[in-house]
Parts: sequence; structure tokens; C-alpha cells
Amino acid sequence: MGNHEPTQQDSAGDYKTVLFEVEEHVATVTLNRPAAMNSFNQAMVDEFRELWARVRADDDIHVVVLRAAGDRAFSTGLDVKERVKFSDSPWGAGDPGESLSPKQNKVWKPVIAAVHGMVAGGAFYWLNDSDIIISADDATFFDPHVSYGLTSALEPIGLARRIPLGEALRWALIGLDERMSAARALEIGLVSELLPQDQLWPRAAEIARIIAAKPTVSVQGTVRAIWETHGLDRETAQRIGWHYTTIGNPIGKAEVSRSEVVKPKWTLR
Repeated sequence: MGNHEPTQQDSAGDYKTVLFEVEEHVATVTLNRPAAMNSFNQAMVDEFRELWARVRADDDIHVVVLRAAGDRAFSTGLDVKERVKFSDSPWGAGDPGESLSPKQNKVWKPVIAAVHGMVAGGAFYWLNDSDIIISADDATFFDPHVSYGLTSALEPIGLARRIPLGEALRWALIGLDERMSAARALEIGLVSELLPQDQLWPRAAEIARIIAAKPTVSVQGTVRAIWETHGLDRETAQRIGWHYTTIGNPIGKAEVSRSEVVKPKWTLR
């Protein structure tokens, strides 16, 4: 069997579309609409905006694991039956990614995405802004927009910042006629690790615990420095990055003494 089917009793929150629990400084967020392929509706968009604010404000949370219930899909993007509300005015319309994305909500705590099954279209609102993506070996990645006469813009723009431009264009332009395999996603660097589906959640939790044990100010400063300078020219990025070290290092070093660091038995990837 595949991933565990969580129940509402697993949740530390009272969300309707996701499950939320915190243990050992790791917040686990589980998309919980498996009957709808974990697609997002307005309720999920609203809940993620509240959820990210909660993660940002809670100092007990050091790392986030993002995963999805059911065996068939991580997420197929926008729910075409329960659609997201858009303004009738083109000037008032908002991008749902502003609520779904951790980075657009100024969350600098690392997000580890654990994906499986179908990963389509709007699911990349989450993936494009995750820090580490690991995948079940059954995952397939595709973008249905152009097949339905829709411009694919926001998701591939974000994706092109993570993978070669030609791969992002192929993914967006071929639509429903082709899916990227998990093996290909690993080759191009979209995901960093492949596992059997039944090992996906334990591995995500393991990575999260390793990171959560590090000094949290240092970790968040690292995430913020990399994301906020990504896309800048090197000289500008390095100059800004230096300021992150001068701000964060004194606090981080106060959390841990070099003599107290227990060097782990490292693993080779």
C-alpha cells in the first residue's frame, strides 16, 4: 500500500482541506482532499494563507513537511468543479499562488515537499517555492493548461527558475500529451531523491528532523538569503548575502558552541 490515509483526528488544527500537526519542531501539512485529487478550491486557498501565517509566527516550528493524502495524486492543481473566486474586474483578480506559496507569504522556514502520483499544473505553486523536493518513484509531472485553451504562465515561470528553460517549456507546451517521469525529474534536478511510495513520508520526516535540529536562526537566514538574492547578478547577490551573515551569525553562534557540536555519522548521497 502507499501513503497513510490521515484522519481529521491527526490534525492539531481545525482546517477542512488540510491536516496540520506539529511534533519535534516539524510542522506536517497534509493536503487532504484525496477524492478531488488534492486539487485546491477557495477553502484551501484561504486555509493556506492562514496556515502560512501560523507557521511564520510560531517559533516552535523550525521546518515544514508538505505532503498529500491518498495514493493517486499529490495535487492536480485548481479544482475545476469548486473553482477559486476571481474578481469580475481584470484589475481586481488575484493569483491564488499568493496564498498557496510559502515564499510569497514570507515563510523562511525550510519546506520539504514529498510528492507522489499525479503532480499537475497548479501543484507547482507549492513545488516551485519549496526548498527540497523528494518524490515517490511513481510520480508523474504534467501541465494541462494549453490542452484546455489556457495560457500556462505562472507555474512554468516559477519552474523555469528551478530547471532548464527547455524542460519548463516542453512541460508547459505539450500539455496532456506527455508526462515527465520521476526519473526524468531527478535527472534535471526538479527532485533530489526518489523512493518507493511507502518510504516517502518517513524519509521526508527524517530530513525534516535533521534540519530542525540545527540552529533555527542560521537555517532561516540561509533560506532567506538564497531565495531573496536568486536571480540577481552575482555581485549584487554576494553584497546582499554578506549582510545576512552579519545579522544572523551572532545570534546563531550564541545558540551553539563549536566545541558542543557533535559531528554525526554522515551519509553520502
